[in-house]
Amino acid sequence: MAGRLRQPTGRYGGRSAEERRADRRRRFLTAGLQLFGDSPGYRATTVSALSEAAGLSTRQFYEEFRTLEDVLAAVHLQVNDWAEAAAVAALADAEGRPMAERAAAAFRAYAADVTGDPRRIRISFVEIIGVSPRLEEQRLNRRSRWVDLICAEATAAAERGEAAARDYRIAAAAFIGSVNGLLHDWSAGRVDATLDQVVDELVRILLGIMRPGAADPTGR
Repeated sequence: MAGRLRQPTGRYGGRSAEERRADRRRRFLTAGLQLFGDSPGYRATTVSALSEAAGLSTRQFYEEFRTLEDVLAAVHLQVNDWAEAAAVAALADAEGRPMAERAAAAFRAYAADVTGDPRRIRISFVEIIGVSPRLEEQRLNRRSRWVDLICAEATAAAERGEAAARDYRIAAAAFIGSVNGLLHDWSAGRVDATLDQVVDELVRILLGIMRPGAADPTGR
């Protein structure tokens, strides 16, 4: 398919073309979350199956997307946006509280959002892996946003004297890797622990990175 089909214009059923298009896109993304995040998974889903699950036609699919990869990309961004919004809201609610409380609140909000729906875990940590260079770039870009968020919070904590004053980018990237690996293994039944125990351990790791006593091991 060389490109998307032309969009209809004008009002129909009391809704504008833009409103109808937004509704179709929402339905395709909802279907993508279900089929990619549950069964049969992204690699076994067809355009026909996705369109049927959305209650729409394949023609309408090609009015919105070029490929199924476009849908996976959009669903992955949506899942990350939800999790980021939860963490940022928790930080806002914890304004003025000590670093340990802020970090714990933000990470618990993130974990609750991601793990509250097993489909989101699968999209974030399984289905997105190895699809294409384009999606790998998107995945790494979203990881960079999480690194930036942690670094910003650590820098603010350092200015208040609650954290070591240093460059946190490597430590933040290592922490994000730990989060991705542990949450994926937990969701796959490979970690014999409750979610609260997993989250508590990750919070301890995060606070260990940020506390003043966790300075550069080289002594610099």
